[in-house]
Amino acid sequence: MSDHAASHDGASDGGAGSEDPSSPSSQGVSVARALLRCAPVLLALSVLGRMAWTLLSPNGMNLVDLHVYVDGSEALGGGSLYDFTYSEVTPDFPLPFTYPPFAALVFFPLHFLPFGLVGVCWQLLTILALYALARLSLSLVLGAAARRPRWQAAALLWTTVGVWLEPVRTTLDYGQINVFLALLVMTAVRSSRWWLSGALVGFAAGIKLTPAITGLYFLLQRRWKAAVFSGVAFAATVGISYLLIGSEAREYFTHLLGDADRIGPVGSVWNQSLRGALSRLLGYDVGTGAVWLVAVVVTVVLAVLAWRALARDDRLGTLVIVELLGLLVSPISWSHHWVWVIPMLIWLLHGPYGSMLGTRIVAGYWLVTTLIGVPWVLSFFQDSIWLISRPAVLAWLGTVDVVGAFGVYAWVAWAGRRTKRTPTPPAHRSEQRDPDRAV
Repeated sequence: MSDHAASHDGASDGGAGSEDPSSPSSQGVSVARALLRCAPVLLALSVLGRMAWTLLSPNGMNLVDLHVYVDGSEALGGGSLYDFTYSEVTPDFPLPFTYPPFAALVFFPLHFLPFGLVGVCWQLLTILALYALARLSLSLVLGAAARRPRWQAAALLWTTVGVWLEPVRTTLDYGQINVFLALLVMTAVRSSRWWLSGALVGFAAGIKLTPAITGLYFLLQRRWKAAVFSGVAFAATVGISYLLIGSEAREYFTHLLGDADRIGPVGSVWNQSLRGALSRLLGYDVGTGAVWLVAVVVTVVLAVLAWRALARDDRLGTLVIVELLGLLVSPISWSHHWVWVIPMLIWLLHGPYGSMLGTRIVAGYWLVTTLIGVPWVLSFFQDSIWLISRPAVLAWLGTVDVVGAFGVYAWVAWAGRRTKRTPTPPAHRSEQRDPDRAV
């Protein structure tokens, strides 16, 4: 999947015969071609394995966050949305409904269906959305070339692998909504219609606040109408909430918004934000004080350097920079929030710096750490999700995603200044002028 130069223009097809079949490069091409041919079968096996885990393992259908969505929205009938908690399998932390009130309106119809049916369909649709996310990511990188059969097969392979990366794995375990939200954002970025782009991002932010950072992407791309309309669309979700469930909306927007403690334990290893990492390193919740502010400034500087190193038309690269920034500066970024790792890996390995050794090292770091699931491993050494202080080695290992994001920023900033930018191919330019053709 990372042989960008050969696969992009088909040159490898014409020159393979001149290479020694026993050479490492020739063997690598042969393996890549075999994987592409087997991509549908590999994905089917991956999905079957995931669903077997879901249906046959003792905790496979816990889907605690999906319970919060479904059971919490049902509490709207009694006017007690933000008093609701789900603790059937989480007695140490009864899970409250922490989302904007508009989310409860969106989820409300689900409680009329059997939960088992909702759970199975949710998982299958999440995997389908992951495939769509991979297709759109490749389209943003490659333009019209992404429609070729080899790249459609590559999207299948990325989905096969993505199902087992920790952000998606835990999204499936909990029945989370992250992949759907990322797909809405990616569709918004892919579209050139300002009203559609703004509406999708505003709608997504109305369900969960994290996609709101995409407004910064619109500003960086000078898509002023889309940026403004995303705010209008979000305001519309707030207005609808006040109109239909006014008391719940007032409770959320006047008392609960910004209360990180209600969302969960900041110092838990599952929280892979700057605040979580710093709190574990220092042994106490740093809050939003001086230490956190300095770290945010450093992060923003790195993000700006990385962004300035990108070509103006590199939409996926810019989006990755912005989404990583949102994950880092948010008070809580659970490991399942990091589903942007999949578009990031696609951009790293198939994008402008994909042939560089440093890029492959950075991508390899993310592949290894997310396949292992470092926060998941460290959670077994965490006596309680509420305890912040821990041995230094565990605290440093618990910075895995923060360190990885900094690595992406630093590498992109360096590689962008070292590499001469090449003109965008004509086919890619035409695709960018009318990106909605693939939506």
